[in-house]
Order: sequence, then C-alpha cells, then structure tokens
Amino acid sequence: MLAGSRNFKANAERAIRDADLQQELRKLSGGFAVARVKAAENLPEFDALRDAARDIKDHTLENLDLYLERYERKAVEAGAHVHWCRDAEQARQTILDICRKLGARTVTKGKSMIAEEIALNDFLEAHAVEPVETDLGEYIIQLRREPPSHIIAPAIHVTKEGVAKAFREHHKGHDPGRPLDEPPVMLAEAREILRQRFLQADVGITGANFLIAETGSSVIVTNEGNGDLTQTLPKAHIVLASIEKVIPTLEDLSTILRVLARSATGQEMSVYTTISTGPRRADDADGPGEYHVVLLDNGRSDMIGTEFEEMLRCIRCGACMNNCPVYQQIGGHAYGWVYPGPMGAVLTPSLIGIDEAGHLPNASTFCGKCEEVCPVRIPLPKMMRHWREREFERHLTPARARWALKGWAFAATRPRLYRLLTGAAMPLLSRFGRRSGRFRTLPLAGGWTSVRDMPAPEGRTFMQQWRSRTRAEADRSPPKP
Repeated sequence: MLAGSRNFKANAERAIRDADLQQELRKLSGGFAVARVKAAENLPEFDALRDAARDIKDHTLENLDLYLERYERKAVEAGAHVHWCRDAEQARQTILDICRKLGARTVTKGKSMIAEEIALNDFLEAHAVEPVETDLGEYIIQLRREPPSHIIAPAIHVTKEGVAKAFREHHKGHDPGRPLDEPPVMLAEAREILRQRFLQADVGITGANFLIAETGSSVIVTNEGNGDLTQTLPKAHIVLASIEKVIPTLEDLSTILRVLARSATGQEMSVYTTISTGPRRADDADGPGEYHVVLLDNGRSDMIGTEFEEMLRCIRCGACMNNCPVYQQIGGHAYGWVYPGPMGAVLTPSLIGIDEAGHLPNASTFCGKCEEVCPVRIPLPKMMRHWREREFERHLTPARARWALKGWAFAATRPRLYRLLTGAAMPLLSRFGRRSGRFRTLPLAGGWTSVRDMPAPEGRTFMQQWRSRTRAEADRSPPKP
C-alpha cells in the first residue's frame, strides 16, 4: 500500500504534478461520467429504480442478521462451507488454511476490493502461495506492484507506455523487440499468459457483488469473463465478501443490476453476470470440487445504527469518483488506502479510524455531485460533515483551524457584530482589489491563493445591498389609503 491516508496532502501534491496521471485522469470526465448520463436518459424509470435499489438495501440492513442467517442456511444446503470472520487477520488465515488443505501453490483471483482491504496478496505470497490477478487492470497493477486507483478501473492511472513497459519486464519468454504499441496487441499477450495461469491454479478466489439470501448464491459482475474461469477451473472456489453484500432475492438482484452498470460505465448491463451456487454437482460438466464463502465483518457491524449506516448501501459502482472534481484532479492513490473518492472519504474513516483518515472527509468541495449520481442515493456529503464534526470534537483538526472556526462562530452568532465586521471589511477589500478584480495573495487565505486567485468583492455586503434595495422599493411604493 501507499504511505497512508495521513499523508493525503503530500500525496495529492505529487499527483497534481504528475503529467502522465493528469493526462489519464482527463479521460474520466469525458468517459464514464458522460456515458452514465446517456444511459440514464435512455431509461425513463432510472430514478424510480434508484429509489427501489435504495429501499432494498435499507430493508436488508434493517434485517441484516436475518438475511445473513438465511444466506448461510441456503448456501450450506447447496454444499458450501461458510466461514464467519471478524477481521482481516481471521479472513486471511481462513483462506490460507483452505489453500494449505488443498496443497495449493497457485491461486487465481478475480477483482476484489475486499481482498485489497485485507492485503490478501501480500499475505499469500509471504506463505508460499502465489496469487495471480486475472482482471486485466488488476493484472497490470500487480506487475507494477501498485494498489488500484479506482474501484472499477484499477489501472486507470497507467498510460499505454506504462503497460508496455510492465509487460516487457515480466513476460520474459517473449521477443524483447516485439511491438507493444496498441491495446489489442497487449490484450492478446495478457490473455496468452493468463490462460496458462488459469489452467495451473489450484484455487480460485473471487469477490462478490452480491450474495442472495433466497438461494445461497454469490454474484459477480464483470466485463472480461475472467471471473468465470477463476470459479470453474480450480479445485476450489473461495468467495470473499463483506457482510453488507447480502440482498434478499433474485428479483432484488434484477432491480439493482439495472442501475449498477449504467452508473458505473454507462452500459445497460455488464457483459457477464455470473451466479454461483455451491460446488460442482455429479452431473455438472465443470465447476469446483469445493465452494467456500468467507464472510468478513471488519468493522461493518459497528456502522449499523450510526450516522454512517447508509454507507453500507454502496454497490461499488464508482460513479461518485467518476464525477468528483477532487478525484478527477488527484486520482485514487492520493487517498492512501483501498477506497478512494467520496465513498472512500466516508468508508475509510469508518474502517481504519478518523485518526488515520481525517484528511479524507475534508477532501471535498461539497458540490453534491457524488450524492446526485449515486445509484442507491447515499448522502455522502452529509456523512463527510459528520466525520468533520467528530474530527473537530476530538481536537484532531489543527489548532489554527479550530480557533478560526470559533472566531467565526462567535461573530456569526452575533448578527450586529457580524454585520459591523463584514461591512467594514468588504469596502476595504474592494479598494485593494479594484485594479485586477482579484487577489493573488491574501492574509489568512494562503491555502486558497497559493493555487488560485480569489475574486475581490464589489464593495458592499449582501445584507447592505439587500437593505438598500428594500428601502428603494419602499420609497417607490404608493402610500396606503
């Protein structure tokens, strides 16, 4: 992982100076975000489906214990082994124990943010089990020894030249002089390499977009089909999922799927939606001999009943970061942990603590775009404000910022004093900024003027203008009879 969320400001500064990263991030506003708008416009009932998806998730969270127990019962009936894990350490050890029991030396993996959350790859490597990422984006960043920078497009920060360099360094059996200048060529080479790894793997590990309580099934949504090979070819399939991924029925799944891909990539549906229920049956043509589900809490149950419970509605579409002006400038690595963007600004402090992740809820313009595009209507700005409040109450914000807020609050709660101070300051600032109409430096506003100009006020406060206008209108009004 990176230096951590504590170093968010330094990470962000490096990201802004990275020309290659800035080039790749510019594609976001004209890619996924635009595609989402078109997909929503082509589905008249899109907003109604968002309401329905939100209600499904809320109902499930209100009855989470019931649906998890029902899921376990149905999964076991279908031949699954269900493992309940309190934290990352327990989940990692459970997966390692399964691998050792099967004598596994190679593990193929589908894309899983939960696996990133528990640092599974590093743990398996340290215990002589080789993990191989099979999602193309995850495979690229694994070769580069990097974490993902986006939850649905993990290698979005990597240029085409960066991919070619990684392939030349790691694909030793290929001609060093081969051309690697076009995406189809690089894709074909990755497919050739990974096909052999699929056949060699002893265990396949996937995440789960959803767990279906009605049937005991796990569901993955992909565009590459790598998840299907990961599930069906090895001796065992391990599903790694957090507890809030459960939903009641297949009908609920069909509702949520109609907003998931449209919100994520602008597709009507992802290319593959794969539902798995238990191990291979006697009359099945393929499938794993064993089917394990590792259910991870890792702090989720502590969010139930708090101001942050609504965060557990998240279906990991990435729409909030696709539309976030902060993410679009700095990318995902600046956030310093697994989950970037607005959803990470809420979820990360919930999982690793506001002491470690206090910068993240402050990395927002509060424009509200994240809530506007969320397919399950998570009020992300409201929850970021809750984290800011907790940070302030625990004196984790810098002392200078706390005193500044206290000074402002003192004046703002005394209207006559507030009007007096602002009435004196605005004409003064207007006079100094009259020549250019803006300030390039300003006392107490260096955080703003160090990277942008601050517009100069026109001369009078809003209250002064409003009072003057009200008086003028009263003077023009005819007298009452």
